[in-house]
Amino acid sequence: MFNVMLGVGFALVNYGLFLLCYRLFGRMGLYAWLGMATVLANIQVVKTIEMFGLVMTLGNTIYASIYLTSDLLNEKYGEKAAKKVVWFGFFTLIATTIIMQLVLLFEPQASDISQPALKTIFGLMPQVALGSLCAYFISQFVDVKIYSWLKRKCPGRNQLWIRNNGSTLVSQLLDSIIFCTIAFWGVYPMDVWWEILLTTYLIKFLVSAASTPILYIARNMKVPEE
Repeated sequence: MFNVMLGVGFALVNYGLFLLCYRLFGRMGLYAWLGMATVLANIQVVKTIEMFGLVMTLGNTIYASIYLTSDLLNEKYGEKAAKKVVWFGFFTLIATTIIMQLVLLFEPQASDISQPALKTIFGLMPQVALGSLCAYFISQFVDVKIYSWLKRKCPGRNQLWIRNNGSTLVSQLLDSIIFCTIAFWGVYPMDVWWEILLTTYLIKFLVSAASTPILYIARNMKVPEE
């Protein structure tokens, strides 16, 4: 029960900071948020927790905010801006992976205490990053395309929830399948792997659906460049 209550608070903190970032920095804040969220999600995903008797990884909440970011950009600034932020996140993840793998190659001094911890977190990162890159690249462009299509079919301001949830329903399923297959296949026993796949998709989609009011709030915000 502690993890459940903390998870609710954790989601509120994440989305509160997301709104603050957008309110203070406008469109540039969305690019900054997505870059940060992409890196943090791939660090958090190394940690497994238990909720409702199921094994799941952290990172789902912050990763769901990536879809929120691209959907908000698509909604307010168009498909071109949404595609640009996808490429921005893609570059951020590649650059972080390369830099941290080079960091691990340095021989630590005898009194160093950080190497084991860094190795634990970032040692898995090439496999996790590969899974994340493939899943991110495919699912984000699918999300942008579906959102743009739904925006033409359901253009009403009160139909924002259809555009948001309709695009994430499909794109996050693709994301979860691709990511879990590449990042965790062979890392965990099959029963744990299936639980992670199931909970990853369910949590991501539920968090995304719950974030719909955040998208409405953000859309109506007055931000610096406006």
